[in-house]
Amino acid sequence: MNSTLIHPSAVIDPTAQLGRNVRVGPGAVIEAGCVIGDDCEIRAHAIITGGAQLGVGNQIGYSAVVGAEPQDLGYKGAPTRVVIGDRNILRELVTIHRGTKEGTETVLGNDNFLMAGAHVAHNCRVGNHVIIVNNVLLAGHVEVHDRAFLGGGSVVHQFTRIGELAIMRGLTRIGKDLPPYFMAVTTNRVSGLNRVGLKRSGHAPDVRRSIQEAYNTLYRSGLNISQAVEKLEKESTVPEVQKILAFIRSSKRGICTATHRDDEED
Repeated sequence: MNSTLIHPSAVIDPTAQLGRNVRVGPGAVIEAGCVIGDDCEIRAHAIITGGAQLGVGNQIGYSAVVGAEPQDLGYKGAPTRVVIGDRNILRELVTIHRGTKEGTETVLGNDNFLMAGAHVAHNCRVGNHVIIVNNVLLAGHVEVHDRAFLGGGSVVHQFTRIGELAIMRGLTRIGKDLPPYFMAVTTNRVSGLNRVGLKRSGHAPDVRRSIQEAYNTLYRSGLNISQAVEKLEKESTVPEVQKILAFIRSSKRGICTATHRDDEED
């Protein structure tokens, strides 16, 4: 049975599509062409616009805005959109802006948790099981891979990539790519591994040791990054290490460098 509940003060365009068991709170706005999947909750004063598409089981927090036009002077009104997967939680005042060029998208995967005040700019791509803490700012075209953790107040420059299970400490600033499993600190620096994340995700001790050895080769061996990558490609067949190497090989911005205080690592 469809138990969709819409508050009388909500404003929903007739062309918007709402699935089953959707709840829409007071003062919320769902504009033309938007699609809201089954079992979603749109809380009070949230705004869904720009033809945004939401999968099932999403919670859109109080006064959040999904699908507004990009903060990009190159945007000329072309049809673009935000696409959100399933079971995401967007808390109060989260903003997710749609793509800039015609036909492009800003994409959020499944099972992500975006805390209050987080901003995801145009053409970003966020994977699955990502946690983005309060007031994190993602500039345009940023990629955040699965199970990454972005600490409160972190700032990510446009076109930067954050690898799988990487972590940014609170107030960190990066404009260079952060490889998988590593921990970013200060500005464009890394300081060890995301040890807690690796343990919680079930990576075995021998795999964690291999990742640590790869980190040591990259940052503590005296080799430059190209030499270190070449050495690791010859010496390691561990899939997680290969993932780090592939990420580095595909980097266009270069990767974060090591701090002089690796004793900071968690």
